[in-house]
Amino acid sequence: MEELVRTIKFPFVFDKERLKKDVQKVLKQEWTDHYNKNGYSGKWTSIALMAKGGKSNEIFATSNNDDPIINTEILEFCDYFKEILKGFLFEKTTVRLLQLAVGAEIKPHTDNCLGYEDGCFRLHIPIITNDEVEFILDGNRIIMNEGECWYIDANFMHSVANRGTINRIHLVIDGLRNEWTDQLFFAEANPNQFIKPKPVMSDEEKKLVIAELQRMNSAVANDLIKEME
Repeated sequence: MEELVRTIKFPFVFDKERLKKDVQKVLKQEWTDHYNKNGYSGKWTSIALMAKGGKSNEIFATSNNDDPIINTEILEFCDYFKEILKGFLFEKTTVRLLQLAVGAEIKPHTDNCLGYEDGCFRLHIPIITNDEVEFILDGNRIIMNEGECWYIDANFMHSVANRGTINRIHLVIDGLRNEWTDQLFFAEANPNQFIKPKPVMSDEEKKLVIAELQRMNSAVANDLIKEME
C-alpha cells in the first residue's frame, strides 16, 4: 500500500492582483471569529462566500443544516472569486476566506474526513501571506505562495503560526470528489495514494465480531465469518 498523499501543489496559478482586489472589497465587511475557540490563540476570523442559506457568518466547515449551499451576499460583488469557483467543476460544501492575524497561532489539530480518500477535500489559495507563516503538516513545513492552489489532507495533524507583520488570508474551498476532480488529482499523483488502508483488527476484536456474527446466524453473516477466518 502506497503512502497517502499529504499535499498537492497544482500546476496553475491565479492572478495575485485580482485576488487581492476582491479581498480588499471584503476586508471592511464583518468577519466572524472562528468557532473553535480553544483551538487557537490571537485573532482568527472567517467570512463565507458560499454557505448554507447564503449567510456570510455561516462559517462552519460542516453543518447539520439542510439548507442548500449558495452564494453569500459577499461573493456577489467579488467577480474574480466567482470566476475561480465557476472553473472548479465539483460540488462545493463550503467556501470561506480565512484570516490569521499577525501573531496568531492555530494549535495542532486534525479535521476529520477531509482527505481525498474520504471522497471530499480541501483546497487552499493564498491571497495575502508572508515568509514568516509556518504551516506544519504531519511534521513538515509547507510553504504556500500567493496565487497558488494547494490540496491539503487535513486528516493529518497540522498547525499554523503567523510570525510575520501582515495578516494571512486564504481562500479555502471544501468540495466533493467526482470524475473531474479525479482527473485533476490523478494527473499529480498515483490513484493508489488516495486509498485509505483498512483498519487492522486485533485478535480479540476479531473474536468479538465473529461471536456477534455467529449470533446473527444469517447467510451474509456466515460469509463474513469465512472471510475473517
